[in-house]
Amino acid sequence: MSLNLIKLCVGADTIEDLEAWRAKIAPGDKPMHHVTRMSPKRGEELLDGGSLYWVIKRVIQVRQRIIGLEEVTGSDGISRCCIWLDRELVRTAPRPKKPFQGWRYLTAADAPPDLSSPASGGEDLPDDLRAKLIEMGAW
Repeated sequence: MSLNLIKLCVGADTIEDLEAWRAKIAPGDKPMHHVTRMSPKRGEELLDGGSLYWVIKRVIQVRQRIIGLEEVTGSDGISRCCIWLDRELVRTAPRPKKPFQGWRYLTAADAPPDLSSPASGGEDLPDDLRAKLIEMGAW
């Protein structure tokens, strides 16, 4: 059973915003990365099939597989953790999430299923309809 991370996607109102950010910071087929202040202590578990689940507008909506963790030093001399992510954005069944700071661990048992999973439903809904259902609290 893999371990995952969950993180707020600050500045993004939609999955399309995250896709645009991905295209900007990782053009072509380069892996995407996200730098965070704290390094996960359970890195080996994360690298064993874990994903970063993005919370957009207080709802878990998408995930990316974690492909690497790297310690980096900023121009200010402070050590940080670079989380390397697969380029593929995998939509998940929407799940509300209250605000929090930083990132948190998310067990596989607590993670929402992918929309491609038969248990999730709604994979054929248009994005705007899915967003409206989430906004109304109907999903």
